[in-house]
Amino acid sequence: MDKNGFSSFLLGLGVGIGIGMLFAPKSGAETRQILKDKTGEGTDFLKQRANEVRDSAGDLLAKSKDALNRQKDTIADAMEAGKQAYRDAVNPVPKPSAEGTAH
Repeated sequence: MDKNGFSSFLLGLGVGIGIGMLFAPKSGAETRQILKDKTGEGTDFLKQRANEVRDSAGDLLAKSKDALNRQKDTIADAMEAGKQAYRDAVNPVPKPSAEGTAH
């Protein structure tokens, strides 16, 4: 949840509590219990959202690591191909000549 979303949630929670207290047809004890229950629901909601964000971040991190490892492998393969091309250019393999063959 972003900062604005969290601020909006808290503002809505505060306004809802205030209006609920002003117009509550129940006794003080009942109203306090309702507020306690609603606060618990809000806490549960925030915990759930935090877990979802954490899981999403973990998935994104795993995907990033996989992509990075693939890039490292690609670069390593390219470097090895470049080294082999250099070795082949510096030390060419002699081609067999026709003179050495038996008639």
